[in-house]
Amino acid sequence: MVQTAEARTVKGAEAFMMDVVAPEALSTGEVIQLPDGRAGVNASATEVASGDVAGLHTSGQFSFLKTASVVILDGAPIYWDRSANTATPLRAAAGADFYLGVAVGDVVAAGGTVVVDLNVQPAYTIDLLRDPSVDIAVGDATLVNRGGAMVFNILATSEAEKIDAFSIQSIPVTVPFIVEGRMASFVIGTDNTVDMNVGIANATHATSADTITEAVFVHLDETLDIFLESDDGTTEVAATDSTVDCVDNTYFDFAIDARDLTDIQIYINGVLMLGSTVFALGDATGPMKLAVHVEKTTGTATGELRVSKLAVRTPDVT
Repeated sequence: MVQTAEARTVKGAEAFMMDVVAPEALSTGEVIQLPDGRAGVNASATEVASGDVAGLHTSGQFSFLKTASVVILDGAPIYWDRSANTATPLRAAAGADFYLGVAVGDVVAAGGTVVVDLNVQPAYTIDLLRDPSVDIAVGDATLVNRGGAMVFNILATSEAEKIDAFSIQSIPVTVPFIVEGRMASFVIGTDNTVDMNVGIANATHATSADTITEAVFVHLDETLDIFLESDDGTTEVAATDSTVDCVDNTYFDFAIDARDLTDIQIYINGVLMLGSTVFALGDATGPMKLAVHVEKTTGTATGELRVSKLAVRTPDVT
């Protein structure tokens, strides 16, 4: 079926509706943001004229037109891109995009639509910005929580420094999982001494994340190049250039899809990175915890990493 409307009913929930005065003519399947901030879908068979009362659905599963060329993972949070009139897994830093719900099923980059469970929030097993963590500083390095982000700072003191955040709660490596994160470098560092690692690991380390035996990390290392790496205690994939660069002071999204622990897929801003590289935790023994690890070996280099999201889901259905 060729879809032309912004949204098409997949599974209705007529009991969950809100009557609003249409701010403009609303076509069948059109989605708008309601006064309380939620998404509402006009599932009426006819257009609602501007100024008329419209009964908008606030619950149910709907098929939405999808932003082109991005992969959407099952259960991922989805937003409505007002400018493009499409559903996207990427949260814009500017504009009036709004939250739509969670994806129902995987969608490949070439897919044209995504089914969304309207206004449903994802349920994370661990959320580093919500749940307690162990945070250990070496030297003058600091960690502060500022406006919905964890801010990790390496200072100019001439010394070895480390600051980390390691979730107290863990997951076993016997269950599939998906890690979702959002991070930004505000000071990338100099002199090839500052390393930044964000992801999931079985342990932290006092000086170097490279010595952690089991981990999957998104890695920044003195340049704006985004590196990816994994180690399961048997096979290591050293930090490998994803060929995508981050932008100073600009957040990017990533996802670590470990529903197959022997072939983990990593996405940056909805695009699969290094698809032929086999990142794996197949031989890991765990348990695994969410981890951020920022370090420098020596010297007066500085670095600032901000993490506004690091959370993991553990779906039984893959």
